[in-house]
Amino acid sequence: MHELVAGRLAVWATAWLAGRTSYDAALDALADDRAHQVVGLPGSSGAVPLGWALTELRGLGERRLRLVLPAPGDVRGLAPAPGLVAAALEAGQAAVGEQVALVPGQPGPEVLSWTAFALDPDRPPAPVPEGTLRQASGELDLAVGDAARTLADLDLARWHPEVPALLAGLARPRPAPGLPADHDQLALSVLGRSQRLARVLELAMTDAPGAAVTTAQAARRDEALRPLSTAVREATVAAYNWVPR
Repeated sequence: MHELVAGRLAVWATAWLAGRTSYDAALDALADDRAHQVVGLPGSSGAVPLGWALTELRGLGERRLRLVLPAPGDVRGLAPAPGLVAAALEAGQAAVGEQVALVPGQPGPEVLSWTAFALDPDRPPAPVPEGTLRQASGELDLAVGDAARTLADLDLARWHPEVPALLAGLARPRPAPGLPADHDQLALSVLGRSQRLARVLELAMTDAPGAAVTTAQAARRDEALRPLSTAVREATVAAYNWVPR
């Protein structure tokens, strides 16, 4: 799975908007070696720094941002704002509030650009079903079990020696780093497992070097692994979108 910068933005912006972390802590967590610029923010002209955008989110009345991971045929969570669905599908991710949605562009080595889309409060998006973390964790376990034969048949370890370590890590989960200190431990664990499985899926969808894989064989493989892919996507969303009750 590509870098989920929208997940990181959603979780830290939400923590700051809710008063669970300081502005400086949120900005430090979001900043990396790249400069982040936001274009299209309501009330702003031109590109503004990410810190400015955080302040503007509060001024717009935002209370939280949610990570949305759209897929072809499933764009729940995205409002019908002009250009938003196409941009989010291309990026594979978006951080969505009630007033604005933010979509990352192609990350570069020095700059990461975000595009803001103003949302119409009278046209809210279709809600994304948000199950509990325990439900997401259980569905992840079931999907892994169902996909086990397919993963074994693909003989991934033969071409990708890192696969055994990734799968072994599922039994000894390590929390995903980089989230607020008060983030739920189960959410951290679920996210860590999802990240490992996303990498396994990425490798599984890549044809082995020199393998003669027909279109029909690739289609059967993708169909067999689709439930696991869906479970990983939903578990990732649940982990990033957790907030204290």
